[in-house]
Amino acid sequence: MNPTLRGFLVIALIALIVVVLQLERTLTALFILARIAFFLAIAYFLFLMWRDRREEISTWSTRSRVVFYGSALLMVVNVGARFFVPVGNGLSLLVFLAVFACGGFAMWRVWRDEHSYGY
Repeated sequence: MNPTLRGFLVIALIALIVVVLQLERTLTALFILARIAFFLAIAYFLFLMWRDRREEISTWSTRSRVVFYGSALLMVVNVGARFFVPVGNGLSLLVFLAVFACGGFAMWRVWRDEHSYGY
């Protein structure tokens, strides 16, 4: 049997089981738990990255640290809001991407300025 067809049959079987046993609420609860777990996994990854580089960041100027940490906090709040606030329309997606891009650019710019080595 074709692997793609077999995969679609497995998906159809799982969907049929969910519909027949009326597990929509259970599936919704599992989806919410998965979203929370994914958000926590991202936060933990960012914490590990920060922990490895906090000595280097502590040598930066106060302005650079404020911009860097402020941008990181803004990006975390942005992702959290995207996870937990219902999506309205395409404009909210554009705002999410714009805030994420601006925060990432600010962090990159501060990192680049602090690693210029006199150039």
